[in-house]
Amino acid sequence: MRRWGIVISLVYAVIVVALLVPFALFIAGDETPWAASFYRELAEGYRDWVVLIPVAAVIAGQAVLLFLSVDISHQRLKPKAHIATTCVTAALLFGMLCIGAIFCIDAAFNADSNNRFMDWLLGTRGSVLLFWMFLWAFWALVFYLFYRNSSNATSQIVKWLLRGSVLELLIAVPSHVIVRRRHECCAPIFTGLGITAGIAIMLLSFGPSVFFLYKKRLNVRATRKSD
Repeated sequence: MRRWGIVISLVYAVIVVALLVPFALFIAGDETPWAASFYRELAEGYRDWVVLIPVAAVIAGQAVLLFLSVDISHQRLKPKAHIATTCVTAALLFGMLCIGAIFCIDAAFNADSNNRFMDWLLGTRGSVLLFWMFLWAFWALVFYLFYRNSSNATSQIVKWLLRGSVLELLIAVPSHVIVRRRHECCAPIFTGLGITAGIAIMLLSFGPSVFFLYKKRLNVRATRKSD
């Protein structure tokens, strides 16, 4: 099963890097994929740490959650360590969903000419990163308090990631339609990133979920054989 975990993690990394990043640029901008300027902007995006950090976060988060659910040998280790790792990883991703939703809501309800909520709270790249870290710590504490005594904390938290990604997309997609109709300059960038983040974390949630079902089936078969 560990081999399949590696394969799924690699496939997910390819999907995020090769498909979702260009998709985000396409829906956020006005360039077509066959234009030379599109590929220049895409190359610049791959070199930008604002793009690289979320990409690395979702890929690493998928791998951590996947291997926590696959590796049965870890059952004999201290359970609190695994719960803490799961909570910290999921909180990082949940914070990303929260930022995406905030960006989209602000973009939908404020025109370019108004003072945006993000202008004074999330005005710079550094402030965005600090706000993400704050949300990371907040959700890590919430998840830990709720699931510290749970025997299936990882599966429950993965379900919350799936639900959160669906809710974030329900916010991001209508917001993107609204700002596109207004023909604004910068707003589609934020809503486009929100849509991409929601899709990435939704896909991320399926990997561990499928392995949980497969692992449960293997445990049932092993129990039957022992009987």
